[in-house]
Amino acid sequence: MSNAMEIPPPGDFPLDPPGGFGRMAPRLPGPEARMADYDVREALCEIGRRCWQRQFVAANDGNFSFRLDEDTILATPTRISKGFMSPDDLVLLDMEGRLKGGRRESTSEIRLHLNAYLHRPDIRSVVHVHPPHATAFACTGPLLPCGVLEEFELYLGQVPIVPYEPTGTWEFARGLDPWIETHDAFLLANHGAVTFGLDPFDAYYKMEVLDHACRTLLLARPLGDWRRLTPEQMQALLARKTAHGMNDARMGLPAERLLDEAVAPRPARDTQPRFARDLVPASESVIISDEPKLSSPPPARLDGSDSRASGA
Repeated sequence: MSNAMEIPPPGDFPLDPPGGFGRMAPRLPGPEARMADYDVREALCEIGRRCWQRQFVAANDGNFSFRLDEDTILATPTRISKGFMSPDDLVLLDMEGRLKGGRRESTSEIRLHLNAYLHRPDIRSVVHVHPPHATAFACTGPLLPCGVLEEFELYLGQVPIVPYEPTGTWEFARGLDPWIETHDAFLLANHGAVTFGLDPFDAYYKMEVLDHACRTLLLARPLGDWRRLTPEQMQALLARKTAHGMNDARMGLPAERLLDEAVAPRPARDTQPRFARDLVPASESVIISDEPKLSSPPPARLDGSDSRASGA
């Protein structure tokens, strides 16, 4: 990776699979195959800058993570603008939410990330932000139409709207469970969006695709009804998707159902995480808290803003 952190082409990023964006990994790679810790830190900071520049986040919104190995997650901290993070700001957690390293507190929405990794051993990264166009759909309720945008269908497909639950709670994290094993992008009702990926850029690119599609749909709607692909065209598109190694929950459905907006819930495995607050004495340092507090004031940010204003 270059110092300028240019967008890596498919196959150049250390965890890009053969064929590039969107393929599913069969298993979690071992330490010899994973990205170096420093490279992941740079990648998460770069994604923070891109999300801030594209207005996917405001103030200290948003959180990202990467699973380094079977028991270690690198995550963004709370109470900091994601557009102005440095590699040393990120924190290391175990799969029970305990702090393993770092000088800051983790995001208060870490349950969302832990739940994703527990249900999906094939993913390595989670991106949660509040992109305006996608969030507009999440706040008003209509499901994204199927068969309108070809690239959206190739990269994402159906996107569920997860019912509202208070942010940071276990109910909020488990809200994804009906679709968590079959989908990589979710709208969070009255909140934002979350995407999964094989690496930080994979998850981030899916978020870009999601918000770009929502923006296009909002721009197109006043001009007339959306022009949709035929069921036969959708069937051919999904066959292309499968040929490139990308999964889609609609594979195997009759052609006439491929344009259905409704996303049928799928039963998820009963993987009930135990959190650190239930496992260790209150006197020990535990990262998960409803109102995380910094042990020391954060450094001044490049834009001069107070990074303690709010946290996510």
